[in-house]
Order: sequence, then C-alpha cells, then structure tokens
Amino acid sequence: MKFTKMHGIGNDYVYVDCTKEPLKDPEETARLVSDRHKGIGGDGLILIQPSQEADFEMAMYNADGSYGKMCGNGIRCVAKYVYDHGLTDKTDLKILSGGAVKYLELTVTDGKVSQVRVNMGEPILKPALIPVVGEGERLVAEPVCVDGKSYKMTCVSMGNPHAVVFMEDVKGLELEKLGPKFEKHERFPDRVNTEFVRIIDRATLEMRVWERGSGETMACGTGACAVAVAAALNGFAGRSVTVRLLGGDLRIDWSEEDNCVYMTGPAAEVFQGEIDLEMLRNQCVAT
Repeated sequence: MKFTKMHGIGNDYVYVDCTKEPLKDPEETARLVSDRHKGIGGDGLILIQPSQEADFEMAMYNADGSYGKMCGNGIRCVAKYVYDHGLTDKTDLKILSGGAVKYLELTVTDGKVSQVRVNMGEPILKPALIPVVGEGERLVAEPVCVDGKSYKMTCVSMGNPHAVVFMEDVKGLELEKLGPKFEKHERFPDRVNTEFVRIIDRATLEMRVWERGSGETMACGTGACAVAVAAALNGFAGRSVTVRLLGGDLRIDWSEEDNCVYMTGPAAEVFQGEIDLEMLRNQCVAT
C-alpha cells in the first residue's frame, strides 16, 4: 500500500490515495498503520476517494479503527494533497466527509498549498443531535459529574460530538486519566471528544484535547471550532479567536452573517512510502 504521511499542526494521519482503487478493510488498516511502535504511526487513517457530490470524498478512521465523520486538520491535508499531487488545479474545493460537503479555499505559495480556509458549517447545539443526554435547546455551562468531581461543560457538534470544559490551568492536567472518563461517560451515547480550555484573553484560547478513539492529540480542528463556539456562548470571547493547541495555532471565525464556523490553518506533507500490510498484519499477530 502506497501512503503519504501528513499533518495539520501536529494532528498526523496516514493518507492513502483511493481515487483509482479502493482500500480493503480500512478499519483494520487504520489500527495497524496508526501504531507508533509497530506501524507507520499516526492519529489514524484518511482515505482520499472520488465523489459524485463533490470534488473528492474524505473517509477518516481513528487509531482504534472506528470511523470518524469529520476531521478539520485532516480535511486541510486532503486539500493540500489533491492540489500538490496534481489531482486538481482548483483553489476552491468541495470535499465530502461523513455525508456533509465542506467548502475549502486554498492559499498557494510557490506552487504548493500553504494555508487552507474551511467552511466547517453551522455548529449543532441541540443535545439530541450532538448527541448528549440533556434537556433544553442547548447545554451551556452544564454541570456534569466525572469520576466523582463536578465540571461545567458546553456541548457542541461540528459533525462530531464535543464537550468543552473551561478551567484555569490545562498544562498540569492529567489528561490520560481524565480524558477516557469523559469519552466513555454515560451522557454521551456515541462517546465524545473533550476539550479542556484556558481563556488567555477575549481573542486567544489555549486548549488540550482528548479525542475519542485516539486519545490526546497535538491538535483537533473540529475541537478548536467547538471551543470557539463554546467560548462565545459563555461570554468568554468574541466570535473571532486564535486557538492555541499543542501543535500550533488555528484561526477560528464564527460568522454572524451565515452562522457558519470558518477554520484557517496550515497543512504539511512529511514523507511518502509503501508498506506491506500482510507482513505488518503477520508481525502483529506474532507478537
């Protein structure tokens, strides 16, 4: 299997061009290649596929093999791949992911994509559609008890579910212990991505993220969008913010005109390679 390793501010995936031939068993492949010790290493697997509804389709799988409907950092990398590798010459793209079409604007520098602005769509706030167990039209600063401690969460879906928790310190947080408790909490029937956020000022937010199916990652694009929406809903920030993640910064704008969230950030190609999946599979079985 030929592949390309790419990342969006440290949120790294293994990308496979499936525009000519589909990949069999992507769930198992995602588990195999994502292993950072025995595989290629990454937060998951992303397939670039043809589409009748858009220019391309993105299929994203987490490191545990579970399917993900949307990845903000991943979709920027897909845009960079298809342009830089000559699959398109468009700088305005439509990419289908998880049944929804996203619109992307590419910034090209010296013939290569350097920045991508993505219309991530309108945030979903109704609990049943996120989904999260709760009453009312939205859950803002909603009390939740996790591992015997009370937190206040604001729930947002950007195509996948997010619980945003504001706190004074995120650097010292034992995320490897707390993250799984949120992810598998009974109030989230499909599990949840959880963002822990410190307010620096009304235009700057710092976050760490625990992604369902992958654990802590260097960055999460949909999470950054959810954080920006949650900060505005709580009155902590305006509608245009810079979100600081472990891997770098993202610019997030929640438009008052169309209610859509716009994410702007870089994408990078690290290397290309080819791997024998059968050999990798046999090695994993042997160990």
